[in-house]
Amino acid sequence: MAAVETDHVVFISVGSNMGGKLDNCLRGIAALTESAESSLLAASRFFRTSPVDYADQEWFVNAAVKIRTTMAPLALMDKLVAIQRQMGRKADAIRFGPRVLDLDILLYDDWIVRTQRLTIPHPRMHKRAFVLQPICDINPSVVHPELGQTVADLLCHLDDENQRVILLENQPILL
Repeated sequence: MAAVETDHVVFISVGSNMGGKLDNCLRGIAALTESAESSLLAASRFFRTSPVDYADQEWFVNAAVKIRTTMAPLALMDKLVAIQRQMGRKADAIRFGPRVLDLDILLYDDWIVRTQRLTIPHPRMHKRAFVLQPICDINPSVVHPELGQTVADLLCHLDDENQRVILLENQPILL
């Protein structure tokens, strides 16, 4: 008997602060959703965001996408890593430093995953305005499966004035 493919709903963070930042993000999203394994359900607007943790770098362009996928979490992570490499991302010389493309699994259904290679929900998502604002743009009532709070509540209670999130002008249309 053949295995039945199950659809999963996943939120992914998309960001870049090198080269053509917006174009890098758009190309990453296109690469993710070009196969039958994943389809785009929703996309946030794009935001200019200040760097977090390592401040001595250019601002980022960030967004979030909601996809439907048949891929298991580790297979999806491997695909994201492969897309980043195809776009020219090398091993990070500086933790949280500049990157041509950054794709992170934020939420995968309402699953909690802890392996050596992958943690879902993303372990720092609740502390980052550049992640929470784009998810809120898609659906502010999404609930963090560990914390039991909506992303809107997490964003509202985020206590870090240094994290700036500014709507990017001239938004592309993804859907």
